[in-house]
Amino acid sequence: MSKAKTDKVVVRSDITKFKWTLVQMKKYKVAYLMVAPFFILFFLFTVIPVVLSFLLSFTTFNLLEWPKYVFMDNYIRLFLDDEIFLIAIKNTLVFAAVTGPASYLLSLFFAWFINELRPKIRAFVTLLFYAPSISGSVYLIWNVLFASDQYGFANAWLMKMGLINKPVLWFQDEKYIFPLIIAVALWTSLGTSFLTLIAGFQVVDRTLYEAGAVDGIKNRWQELWFITLPTMRPQLMLSAILAITSSFGFGGVITALVGFPSPNYCAWTIVHHLEDYGGSRFEMGYASAIATVLFLMMIGCNLLVNKLLRKVGT
Repeated sequence: MSKAKTDKVVVRSDITKFKWTLVQMKKYKVAYLMVAPFFILFFLFTVIPVVLSFLLSFTTFNLLEWPKYVFMDNYIRLFLDDEIFLIAIKNTLVFAAVTGPASYLLSLFFAWFINELRPKIRAFVTLLFYAPSISGSVYLIWNVLFASDQYGFANAWLMKMGLINKPVLWFQDEKYIFPLIIAVALWTSLGTSFLTLIAGFQVVDRTLYEAGAVDGIKNRWQELWFITLPTMRPQLMLSAILAITSSFGFGGVITALVGFPSPNYCAWTIVHHLEDYGGSRFEMGYASAIATVLFLMMIGCNLLVNKLLRKVGT
C-alpha cells in the first residue's frame, strides 16, 4: 500500500505545471465555466485596453492616422516640457495622501461602529452613510451650501454671525478650493470599501473572542487589533485597494464644482490632464503615456499598502 502511494506521488511530481493545470481545470470544469464570463469580460475590457494603452504611449496617434512610433518622446515631454503635468502630479499625490488614508480609516471606524448596532438599525445607518457615495448630484448640494453669493448657506450663516462682511467666493478662490474638494471626497468616500468592511465584520467567528478572553485579551481595542483585523485581512486588502483607486480617480466631481480647468490649475489632477489630452485634443499617444504613469502610481501605492497591511496583528 505504501509503495503504491509512493509511486503515485512520483508520477505526479513528473507532471509539468502546465499539464497539472489542465488536469485541475478538467477536474473543476464546472467552477471554471461559472467564472468564465467574468474573466472574458475582464480580459476584453480591462487587460486588453491597459496593454494597448501602454503600447500606444510610445507612439503619436490622433485617431485618424496610423500610430507612429516615437519611443520615449511622450514621457520625455511629460516630465521635462509639460509644467501642467507636474502640477497635476503634485495635486494628485497630495489629494491621494490625504483622502486615501483618511477615507480608509473613516470607513473602518464607521463599519466597526455600525457592526455593534442591532440588525434593523444597522441597515438604516448603513444606507444613511452609503447614500452620498451613490448620489449623482452630490455636487449640487455642495454648490448650494457654498454658493458664492449671499444666498449660499455658508455665506448666509457667516454674515449673520458677523464673521464676514461680504460673500466668499468658495469655489473660485484658490485658498478654499482644495480643502473643500477634500471635504467632498471624504463625504462621498463611504462607498464600496465601506460595505466591504461591514461585510468583513459580519464574518468574524465570535468564538475567537471567547478564546481571546481566555488567552488574556482584556478590552475591545485588543480584540480589534489581535482578533478582528487579522481575521478581516482579505476585506482590509480589498477596501484599501478601492480607497486608493478612488482617491487617484476623483476628477468628475472636482470638474463639476470648480470647472475645467480649475482656477490657476489649483485642483488640476492627472485625471484632468488625461481627459484634456485624450477627450479634448485627441492626442491619444500622449494621453496613453499619462494613463500609464497614473496606472504605475496606483500599482505602487497598492503594493505599499498591501505590504503594510500584512503586518496587522503580527
